[in-house]
Amino acid sequence: MSDLVKDIVSIELETLNNIKSSKSLNTIRAYKSDFKDFSNFCKKNNFKSLPADPKIVSFYITHLSSISKVSTLKRRLASISVVHKIKGFYIDIKHPLIIENFMGIQRKLGVFQKSKKPILINELKEIIKTIESTEKNEIKKIRNKALILVGFAGGFRRSELVNIKLDDLEFTKEGLKIFIQRSKTDQSGEGMTKAIPYFKDKNFCPVVSIKNWIEIIKSKTNSLIFDISDKMVAVLIKKYLQKAGFDNTKYSGHSLRSGFATVAADHGADEKSIMNMTGHKSSTMVRRYIKETNLFKNNPLNKISL
Repeated sequence: MSDLVKDIVSIELETLNNIKSSKSLNTIRAYKSDFKDFSNFCKKNNFKSLPADPKIVSFYITHLSSISKVSTLKRRLASISVVHKIKGFYIDIKHPLIIENFMGIQRKLGVFQKSKKPILINELKEIIKTIESTEKNEIKKIRNKALILVGFAGGFRRSELVNIKLDDLEFTKEGLKIFIQRSKTDQSGEGMTKAIPYFKDKNFCPVVSIKNWIEIIKSKTNSLIFDISDKMVAVLIKKYLQKAGFDNTKYSGHSLRSGFATVAADHGADEKSIMNMTGHKSSTMVRRYIKETNLFKNNPLNKISL
């Protein structure tokens, strides 16, 4: 093989690796899982999955529409497109056969999705009280209390929360600064800093709680603060909600983040300041939180006396 051919092969491999590196490992895994489902559909029906014909993709989303939400269909289409790119193929996801079919499905199913409930102040306090009264392991008690309070106060995604390192923390007289090296909407790794002030009630203060936790792990320099998986965050949230007497099926690992945004909006925080903390790039979801909290606050029936 000539040096020129070797160079082209190495450049091609590096290019493919760059494309893969543009997405997080969790995202790549999700794409692969979605595409596997599409491949199984194609295999079962003697269709070619790679490269796929737009007509076959259209058939696939019709098949999915009877068992999946609109959001799932969108994600599957994105996954099919990305896997084609990674493998060096092209597919027109905006082909009329796909788009018109998708719009028809969307019209038929509707786009409203019932979200899991946010963890509000009452639920948050009950979770902390439950941790203190039921967790027999003192180390887990201190860790989980810090995890829940910091997760709520920073409006964190679970993936961000479990990837915080000791070196990412900076304590100031006002509170705590946490540097987020990378997040779902910051794949280039520019990073962002979240500031959490001291709370009046020390028992529910995330800054005090994380200081208590650091006293236990301070020897582990540059290690992960919580050293658990993002799935475990959801497990712990549901565990303590259930013990506190709430229906934990109505909540998810996202409930801390949505709870922060909802409570912040309820207390008058504007859209931009909420987005600065949560890291949302689009205002759509934040406006949904604000709209939800205003259902009773700005309700015209409040003007009626009966």
